[in-house]
Amino acid sequence: MRADARRVDILRAAAQIFRSRGFAAAGMRDIAVAADLSTANLYHYFRGKDELLFFCQDRSLDRLLAALAAARRDRRPLPDRLRELAVRHVMCLIAEVEGSAAHFEVEALPPKRRAVIVAKRDRYERGVRALIAGTIAGRALASPDATIVTRAFLGALNWTAQWFRPDGSRPPEEVAALVADFAVSGLAALAPTDHDKRLNNRTARPAPLDQPSRSALRRSAVASADAAGRTPARGSTSSPSPRSKGVSTDEDKEHAHHDDREQRTSRGGIRALQDTPRGAA
Repeated sequence: MRADARRVDILRAAAQIFRSRGFAAAGMRDIAVAADLSTANLYHYFRGKDELLFFCQDRSLDRLLAALAAARRDRRPLPDRLRELAVRHVMCLIAEVEGSAAHFEVEALPPKRRAVIVAKRDRYERGVRALIAGTIAGRALASPDATIVTRAFLGALNWTAQWFRPDGSRPPEEVAALVADFAVSGLAALAPTDHDKRLNNRTARPAPLDQPSRSALRRSAVASADAAGRTPARGSTSSPSPRSKGVSTDEDKEHAHHDDREQRTSRGGIRALQDTPRGAA
């Protein structure tokens, strides 16, 4: 137990070096100075930087998995359980386990150690995804893809470790509560509103059979106009004119009378030409 406590102290000292220089540039000698140890004593606790990194990530994931188990046992509504889990997630990164800048350096681990961390990380993500999928199944969320929602949710929590500073204006507990509120509120924004439900019901309801649609009226007008040799005005849904139905109008009668008079005049002229005496000048 004393050895583990000492290793956590070293991890806190290493966090300062990771933040100031970055994980890749930090050296074991720098970490030893920050931890007030000789380099030889530091190697007594950690044989190398990758072992220190593994200790940081493995310890963090153990705490996250414990928080997930508590959320599963909880009987409160799912949004409340997700918020509590989010608070504990952020606290794990910025307060309970120091060295938050090293939480995302998975690729820096040797393959065997990396496999252990990735397996735990995937197990935790699956558990969180199951909780979020439960809110979707319960219609508290409208999103159809629990995987994308889960990764966006965890991404918002994880990014806190990148910008949080222990000497900032707000303590870790307050930061964790604010970030958790933000992340869960983002999930709540995906919940369908009463207006959305009414709109979906309205658009899904078929039109009554005795009320033709506008497009049907338009097609009927175009067909009638084509039959009469005319094109209706754009947007017109009026009935075909009496002429297209074969009904005589006053205008039709007037045109017929005029045509008949012209035909009689023409025939009279032809007969006058035929009856002209031969030899007449």
